[in-house]
Amino acid sequence: MFRATAHLPADHGKSPIIDTITLAHDERRLRRKLLTGAKGTEVMVDFPATVTLDHMGALELESGELVSVLAAQEPLYEIRARDPGHLLRLAWHIGNRHTPAQLEPDRILIKRDHVLKTMLEGLGAGVANVTEPFFAEHGAYHAHAHGDGGHALLNRK
Repeated sequence: MFRATAHLPADHGKSPIIDTITLAHDERRLRRKLLTGAKGTEVMVDFPATVTLDHMGALELESGELVSVLAAQEPLYEIRARDPGHLLRLAWHIGNRHTPAQLEPDRILIKRDHVLKTMLEGLGAGVANVTEPFFAEHGAYHAHAHGDGGHALLNRK
């Protein structure tokens, strides 16, 4: 088993790559976990704080070798709207349900959930099944715990 000492961004430009780990959106956000690469390489990640691993980034091992990180293909809904204002309203309804979403200029991607699909179709959205990597926005509270003094709602004057 190898130990990861650092996580590198997508444009790291380093080598050698000895294996690849493919992770879903939720799996790419971690602090401590044992991961297994496509070739069977076991990598223990034990960082002091939670990190989000970049698609095409890497985990740097104690040996200096790298294990690349790829975003997994995931079953998602692609949400389309009549116009930009409609897309904005759909995004509000999705956010109001605290659902992770990938926001793009002409569509929104969310994990498949039949209840949300019914709601969105009722609001006039076009909803289609797609399978692709998921890059949801990270919430405003991911940097710290909800109960600490840095929480946005606790810092109001």
